[in-house]
Amino acid sequence: MSRMALLRPAASAAHAFAPSGGRVSRRAVRASLYAGLAALALAAPLLFPGIVTQLAFLWLMILFALTWDVLGGQTGYNSFGNVLFFGLGCYVTAVLQRDTHLSYFASLATGMGLSALVALIAAAVLGSLILGMRGQYFAICTLGLGIAAADLFAGWDFVGAGSGIVPALYPGPVPERNLFFYYLLFVLAAATFLTLRRLYRTRFGAALNAIRDDEDKAEAMGLHTTRYKVAAWMIAALFLGLAGGPVAGLVGFVDPRDLAFAGATYGVWMVLMAILGGRGTLWGPVIGAAVFHTTQELFWTYLFGWQRVALGLVIVAIVVFFPLGIMGWLRIHRPRWFGEATDEAVQPGATLCPADEDARPA
Repeated sequence: MSRMALLRPAASAAHAFAPSGGRVSRRAVRASLYAGLAALALAAPLLFPGIVTQLAFLWLMILFALTWDVLGGQTGYNSFGNVLFFGLGCYVTAVLQRDTHLSYFASLATGMGLSALVALIAAAVLGSLILGMRGQYFAICTLGLGIAAADLFAGWDFVGAGSGIVPALYPGPVPERNLFFYYLLFVLAAATFLTLRRLYRTRFGAALNAIRDDEDKAEAMGLHTTRYKVAAWMIAALFLGLAGGPVAGLVGFVDPRDLAFAGATYGVWMVLMAILGGRGTLWGPVIGAAVFHTTQELFWTYLFGWQRVALGLVIVAIVVFFPLGIMGWLRIHRPRWFGEATDEAVQPGATLCPADEDARPA
């Protein structure tokens, strides 16, 4: 038996030797699932025209959770500074639209590309400086990044300081604008999901998991762990930077503390959504973002005045009752859904392995 076969979990090995018909059937089911979800996403704004903006923000929340999980779940480094790259995307696109004479769509596309480049450079520079830290030291350092960026931009007159900045207005009615940004954010979230799905099945994904499981052993085996961590942060920064411009255009106003570098909301929600769904998995952040965003919108609709209290209780419940997330709970209680031959429980302190086949290395 080959070395790779010895390293595979029993469930994966059993799946590898399953009849080809069963494998084809499973692939067909997955393809049908993706097609159904894509069709639902495309039809959602037509089925629910009154909540297109909320649906657009759902895709933003999914993108937030997926990008945080690259470093926080797959690599085991809890970052509270990912909102920095999103904020840079908001401001770069808004400033470019303000100071150039390009048409609206040309300036938006150019701004998104430049935002991605700026976010990549920021992640590369900052990552090389602070990703040598580990544990709580890295988490505290990243928390300071978002706070410092918010204060810096709140005092910088070129970008409107504390008064914020207004991006270029969409050349059309409001419903058309909302629909345009809904589909744009959907494309970005889908691209993030598919890119990470591909990456997690490569040697790169295996290296990230090795760092999460035991970084010292990974270094002893010859992995340049800091390079992998910086690369992971740059991947997250790329998609966060791309998302900044569309969100600025959808909201119509960029505030340094309430939108761009909103660490108390977006920065914390990224972490919570990934934990709720199941960190270290592919589908976990997607499920966690959908549940969290839906719950939040219901609170804002029916518990006005008490919505923050209710949201705080939800946060406590997530940490106490879902330490492994929804995917982890399902893995414990429905092991056969994940190809498990036994129903052994996952210990609460254990690190959750990728709970869906898409996240397994090829």
